Amino acid sequence: RERFEFGGRDVASWFPRHMAKGLRQMRLALRRADCLVERSHIPLSGRNPALQEALGIRPHVLVLNKMDLADPRRQPVSAGAGPGGGSAGVTGRPVPVPLQVVPMVARLVADGPRYHRTESSEHNILVIGVPNVGKSSLINSLRRLHLKKGKATAVGGEPGITKAVLSRIQVCEKPLMYLVDTPGVLPPRLGDVEMGMKLALCGAIRDHLVGEDIMADYLLYTLNKQQQFRYVQRYGLGQPCDHIEPLLKHVALSQGRTQKVKVLTGTGNVNMMMLNYPAAAYEFLRDFRAGRLGRLTLD
Repeated sequence: RERFEFGGRDVASWFPRHMAKGLRQMRLALRRADCLVERSHIPLSGRNPALQEALGIRPHVLVLNKMDLADPRRQPVSAGAGPGGGSAGVTGRPVPVPLQVVPMVARLVADGPRYHRTESSEHNILVIGVPNVGKSSLINSLRRLHLKKGKATAVGGEPGITKAVLSRIQVCEKPLMYLVDTPGVLPPRLGDVEMGMKLALCGAIRDHLVGEDIMADYLLYTLNKQQQFRYVQRYGLGQPCDHIEPLLKHVALSQGRTQKVKVLTGTGNVNMMMLNYPAAAYEFLRDFRAGRLGRLTLD
């Protein structure tokens, strides 16, 4: 397919209302922040335009997540995150992200003005990003690395774990550094449906709000467009396919995704085993998120 048909889908129902409250809380917390750490799965669609105003008046670090799953042939982001900013995990020699964050933040704060007070030895950092992008995991990783302490904030594999701006969490002693976890916030209105679909594939939007079937179809379209055909071997296909139905059939057969269905016949009810296509679509999405379908950059 040369283009993907979204069928005039309305994305308004994809976004929980609590995000507006989270954005208000973040703006209040911004007054006490020396620097922002922005976490993102994908370099363009994964950044919230509603936060760009905040990024423009504070030093900030862009931390790209899931770099091991990105296509190394596609690097659409430069090494810098913009004026007064830096980036971690984007280009250059691979260094674990937690090792880069504290030194980079300390350098940016030292080089920039202190917005909320004139003298202080501590660093207050606000961690921002769309839902389910690894903000809480980053905070916990920094605590383990610099303080040798366990996790201080809940994490999960789906969006919406953090619902409110939390209290400050210490992540380093020298320099004295506190991070504040924030709820994931999506833009109130997306530029287009395709941006929302990319966010959904990365887990920033709950699958059932978008529909596993349309997500699986868009994923197949994207894999074919970028000539990533590892799914052919994984699911026992003879060749790449351009339509989702035959793919889901092979996924269901290869993974044993079946369901019992009651069929009304002339002689009574009969239980039959049928392929479970929704479960197959979810399996296809899960294989992509685990990197089993090859390295893919959505932007």
